[in-house]
Amino acid sequence: MENNNLFQWLKPYIAMISLQFGYAGMNIITKVSLNHGMSHYVLVVYRHAFATLSIAPFALILERKVRPKITFKIFLQIFVLALLGPVIDQNFYYAGLKFTSPTFSCAMSNILPAMTFVLAVICRMEKVNIKKLRCQAKVAGTVVTVAGAMLMTLYKGPVMQMVWSKHAHVHQTNTEMSSAALDKNWFEGSIFLIIATLAWASLFILQAATLKEYSAQLSLTTLICFVGTLQAIAVTLVMEHNPSVWKIGFDMNLLAAAYAGIVTSSIAYYVQGLVIQQRGPVFASAFSPLMMIIVAIMGSFILAEKIYLGGLLGGVLIVGGLYSVLWGKHKENKEKEVEAMELPVALKGVEENGKIIKCKEMQQHEVEVEVEVEIEKMKKGVVIVSVPPIQEASMIGKEAPKA
Repeated sequence: MENNNLFQWLKPYIAMISLQFGYAGMNIITKVSLNHGMSHYVLVVYRHAFATLSIAPFALILERKVRPKITFKIFLQIFVLALLGPVIDQNFYYAGLKFTSPTFSCAMSNILPAMTFVLAVICRMEKVNIKKLRCQAKVAGTVVTVAGAMLMTLYKGPVMQMVWSKHAHVHQTNTEMSSAALDKNWFEGSIFLIIATLAWASLFILQAATLKEYSAQLSLTTLICFVGTLQAIAVTLVMEHNPSVWKIGFDMNLLAAAYAGIVTSSIAYYVQGLVIQQRGPVFASAFSPLMMIIVAIMGSFILAEKIYLGGLLGGVLIVGGLYSVLWGKHKENKEKEVEAMELPVALKGVEENGKIIKCKEMQQHEVEVEVEVEIEKMKKGVVIVSVPPIQEASMIGKEAPKA
């Protein structure tokens, strides 16, 4: 039983860490595809087409009985989610990735936790009481994480000799291409990445709000990807006037679209939604700094890229800041659980024609139950009531006094 509880507690952490590996692979594969001349507008369209086709069957089968109705309000939220994620975030991110490098793009994405935390405070999803240690830890962790990202971006320092890359041969062509990309449109690429990160943070906040009204995770993910595909097609038709840009074969472009669509769109949106529903948007965004560290390590292993002292020190700060934010969120969840256990909610007895219904006391953190009592008829002085199924509540009917 203890092992099961430990696994349940660890699941959100394992899920978000796994997603960062998926995002890191997407950055490397997508960079190669963009360098081969693929339009990032077309890549976004194909990416979400793959995402829709991969997750739609599961949504249709597994959630056919529990799928809520789509109201006009929910449709607007889905429309904006698709606009923020598939259209604004990814188009600007791919443009910034094309003008800079995977490592720099990941470094700029590390301002995501700070943006998400600020937006969550503005939207009153997060409360900041600077007198409490857990709030100080979240604020300090956010600042340290951003500082580590900026250190990796602005300071290189001497080259660090790693054991696994000591005897590796550096590909001069890739190095020259990376240097040229860093020199060209660097400022413009940085602006694109900042806009993409802001859209991504807004996506976290709006997705958390939407999940409260539309709880079918698979269906919501499918709708976001489908609507995002339609929006991306419209944007591509406006921005790209050459029909040849739509051509795709069995090459790196197809791999980039399929990988990004299946792994970092359909699976990532679904898992991210589950984690947001359990732990909130700040918790989900706090793991994004790990992506840059993973990209740097993968580049060192696979491409024999150099790791600099600034990158190493920045990585240490990022891990420390991430731990601080997660520790603050953990303490906050513990406090909420303790407060919920100390505030029991008693369902009062209902008295009708001499008949009393008693309910067991329920904790505030459990599912709230509304008991609707309808007296259907009177038979031989006994009150018969119709009560919907409830959890951990017992209904005890007593015989009414005879006239």
